[in-house]
Amino acid sequence: MRPLALALLAFALSAHAQSPFTTDPTPDKTSPATLETFQLPSHGALLNAFMYTAEGPGSHPTVILLHGFPGNEKNLDLAQIIRRAGWNVLYFDYRGSWGTPGIFSFNHCIEDTEAAVAFLRDPLNAKKLRTVPKTIVLIGHSMGGFIALNAAAKDPAITAVASISAALPGVTRILSLPPGQRELSVQRSTPLINLSGLAPLNGCPALCAESLAQEAITNAAKWDFATLAPKLATRPVLVITSDDGLTPASDALYAALEKAGSTQAKSVHLATDHSYSDKRIALAQTILEGLDYIHPR
Repeated sequence: MRPLALALLAFALSAHAQSPFTTDPTPDKTSPATLETFQLPSHGALLNAFMYTAEGPGSHPTVILLHGFPGNEKNLDLAQIIRRAGWNVLYFDYRGSWGTPGIFSFNHCIEDTEAAVAFLRDPLNAKKLRTVPKTIVLIGHSMGGFIALNAAAKDPAITAVASISAALPGVTRILSLPPGQRELSVQRSTPLINLSGLAPLNGCPALCAESLAQEAITNAAKWDFATLAPKLATRPVLVITSDDGLTPASDALYAALEKAGSTQAKSVHLATDHSYSDKRIALAQTILEGLDYIHPR
């Protein structure tokens, strides 16, 4: 982000009596912030989930925070900051990940996100969790960014979407191969997808290598970020990138959004690693600026 933009954002944040970065809110004893734990249904499975509910009376807009592959960086520091800024934040684990029953697949991740949106829109759940069903924002990191973009493209009622180093494991490598070599690579068990450290995923790494690679090959064309742009161009889209080698796909998405006539797309690059290890505050500031555009504090 340009230095001037950061300075203006810092000034805007300092204008708030209670900064979500440095100041705990004055406790609201009648409508306190809470942590609600539950399981939400998705295609016959129950997803482990929890909601950081913002304090204050009435209903609040909601962010669904989507983790990556497999999801070691859960970005819950962002969830706490977003909640202090007045938003509810829903976090869940996809089928077959981190103890949630079921089979892990990329398509299942998209379906589970759609189920989470439906859960929030249900009038009974909206009343219990004090959400605003018409204001739901998807924010995803890495594979979660890919899921957020795809789920938002399929659902025009999603308010906005933010992708943080969006990626789908293996798709870039698969698309780089000539079509005739893609299937052959799977048959020969060529590691198109990095399967290290995937113990939190059900059936991985021993059983899921071929199935995930095949799924990525089958859907590579429709999952290409740039092809999603026409369905996203009418809404705010925040594209965040880092120095992790994944920027070209996000840059192509941003260019496609501009070509599709988007006036609400924004691209921000932060010089850091894939986990944004030394840019957590800058990352949170960027996201809050986007959320303030949608629902000013």
